[in-house]
Order: sequence, then structure tokens, then C-alpha cells
Amino acid sequence: MATFDLILTGGTVHLPSGPVQASVGVRGGKIAAIGAPSTIVSDAGETIDCTGLDILPGVIDTQVHFREPGLVHKEDLESGARAAVLGGVTAVFEMPNTKPNTDSADAIQEKLMRAHHRMWCDHAFYVGATNHNAAELAELERLPGTAGVKIFMGASTGDLLVSEDSSLAEVLASGHRRVAIHAEDEARMNARAGERVTGDAGSHPVWRDDESALLATRRILALARAARRRIHVLHVTTPAELELLGQNKDIATCEVTPQHLTLAGEEAYPRLGTLAQMNPPIRSGAHRDGLWHWLQQGVVDILGSDHAPHTAEEKARTYPDSPSGMPGVQTMLPLMLNHVAAGRTTLARVIDLTSAGPQRVFNIAGKGRIAVGYDADFSIVDLKARWTITDDWLASRCGWSPFTGMEITGKPIGTIVRGHCVMWDGALADAAIGEPIRFEGVEFG
Repeated sequence: MATFDLILTGGTVHLPSGPVQASVGVRGGKIAAIGAPSTIVSDAGETIDCTGLDILPGVIDTQVHFREPGLVHKEDLESGARAAVLGGVTAVFEMPNTKPNTDSADAIQEKLMRAHHRMWCDHAFYVGATNHNAAELAELERLPGTAGVKIFMGASTGDLLVSEDSSLAEVLASGHRRVAIHAEDEARMNARAGERVTGDAGSHPVWRDDESALLATRRILALARAARRRIHVLHVTTPAELELLGQNKDIATCEVTPQHLTLAGEEAYPRLGTLAQMNPPIRSGAHRDGLWHWLQQGVVDILGSDHAPHTAEEKARTYPDSPSGMPGVQTMLPLMLNHVAAGRTTLARVIDLTSAGPQRVFNIAGKGRIAVGYDADFSIVDLKARWTITDDWLASRCGWSPFTGMEITGKPIGTIVRGHCVMWDGALADAAIGEPIRFEGVEFG
């Protein structure tokens, strides 16, 4: 009789080949066996009955801002990771626009130390590109626990900004891993600052318009091709960008967010005001529909939450003095399950965008699929559960969501990280066990 530390039984398991009724045996934090329940029995460990539930590969959110160090009144690594696992997310890539910026080896090491067994999920940290650290990036991107390099072409929260073509070229020339890009054109936004209307958050997408996004994406594609460097364009908001990115798949991958797939500016700004303000902006219903079109065409590689919390008091400032960003790591999977229930996409496509896609784009080691030898990361969901997002369910320190009050079909029930059940039915485990994510082909140390 084989011995396993954990067995998941009774559920529908979503393998690379598709869904099957099977049990999964876990040993030493890895998937050790997949098969009929009669073939996977154990005389030790824990068994979790998943009858009526779907067992997905662990959801990987490759864009979160957990605000530590320096901005912990909004969020910290513990609270952000707690929100992640309550939402069914097993691993995150955290962004570098903290105070101080995460732009050096010491800063990466400090974040790893802060995260150690305070974060409930596995994690990696981006190093931020600046106008001064380009020569160091080839070394920095290979540090343990580093997700790669992040470039802000347009100013957003914090002061990380690389906007000139010469500086961007220098950054792209240093290193080999895929570079994540916030693509908004700083010069155009500066020229259009007068388009902002005091007190009207609905003018945010007028200021940061389609052309500011498309211009930056065109520029970074040309620079990346000249440097022969792979890029990943984050939080794409315009159909024109996705059409362009679809013509450059040899060098560029891309991401969309659940909020851009769910909210439409015509409704969101009158109802939510500055709570709907983010960079790049929530745009029109036509833009939202266009994103769905290109997602269905297969152009989109990854779904990321761009979890970027600010306090309710900060968001209550009069636009444009209000900060841009909204929480999203906890609501990402529920929103997408709701879109599945509504027939806008399939569960297989959601799995590709949140598990297989991140693994493929970023060469994550041992994650992204349910297969023997892979990390035992699972997001366990009830596809039929009908419920309402409420403030008391939210774990982010900011305490609010633009989706509060939304009725959802599909709910995360369990989050398992390397064989540890860190969340079940809204209750957390006794201890956080998150560890750094490993990447294929990266020389550690």
C-alpha cells in the first residue's frame, strides 16, 4: 500500500488532457500519483473529500502590488497573501514600486526575508528598472526568488519610470529573461494632463487615452525587436493593442485583467467614482467587448489581477488627486468563474490564463499543471455555488472592492500550496508556509 501525505478524492481533476474523475496523491509537497480512487489508497496522512468540486491547477497571479515595504497602511505581504489564498490563488509575482523601490539585490533579499513564512502563498518579486541600474539588471534578474525585470514606461503609483527610448534600449540590452512592461506613453500623458476634469474620474480614460497605450506598445515592440528581447505587456486595455500584439507573438506576450473584462466606464465611473480609477484606465463597454474578442482569438496569454490597493480615505480624495489602483487578487478567480458560468469563456481557457499560461510565459519550475512530479498546488472550486461578494469576506488591508455586492456563480473552496491546505471554506491554516518560486534555466546563487 502506497503512503501519501495527502489524498484529494471525489472531485473532477483538470489535467492537461482535460477533466477526469480521479484521486490525486501527494507526497513531499509534490504530486505523486493520479488515478482511480481504488488505485490510490494510503495508510497515513490526510484525505480531503472533494465530491462535487473541481480541482484546478493552482492559480498563479503574476501581477500584484502588496505595498511592503513603505506603504503597509494599504497592504503588506501577509495581508495580501492572505487575500490571495482566500481567493484560491496559490502563487504571486509581486511588483517593485514600493518605498524604497525594489531595484537592487539588497531590496530583493529584504523582501524575501520579510515574506518568509509570513506569506500564505508561494511568491517571486520583480526588480524594477530605473535610469540608473540597467547595467546591473542581467545579474539582478537571476537572483533567487526574482520574477524578472519590470519597466514602467508611464508614471503610476511610485517613482519607477523609464520613459526615454535610449534608456529603454539600455534596459532591454541587459539580460535575457522576459521583461514585464507597463505600456503608457509618458510624453503624451504629460501633454494631455489638461484633459483631466477636477472631480470627474470619468475623465481618467480621456487623459490616459487609447493612443497613449497604443503608442507605448508600438515603441516597446520596436525596441524589443531591435534588442532581440522578449517582453510581456501588462494590463492591456485596448483592442488595437491586442491586434498589434497578435502580430508580434514571436517576441511579445500579454496580459489582461478581470476588471477590464468586467467593468465598463459608462457604468463604472458614475457608480464607483474614484474606486474605478486605475492605470491603464477602465475604458468603455466597446473596449471591454474588444478585449473579450481577442481573448477568444487566443492572443491573450495571462490573466493578472493588478491588485493595487489604496485606503478608502485615499481613494476618497477629489480626482485627480486620488490615487490609481484597486484590489483584485481575492476576486480574480471568482470573477472568472462567474464569466465561465455566464458562457463568456470556458474553464479550460481560465486554467490556461491562470496556470499553464504563467508557467509557459515565465518558465516557472514545477507549477502550472496537475501532473506527477509537479508541485502539489491546487485551487479547488465549486462551480455551482451562488454567493455575493461582501466586505467582510475581503482580507486586503484596504477593506474595499469595486465588486462588493456583486452576485457570483462559482467560488473558491480550497487552496493547497505544495500539499499544504492553507485555506478551506474561508478558514486559514494555522501557519503561513509560502516559499520562493523557482524558475527553469535560471542559475541561482
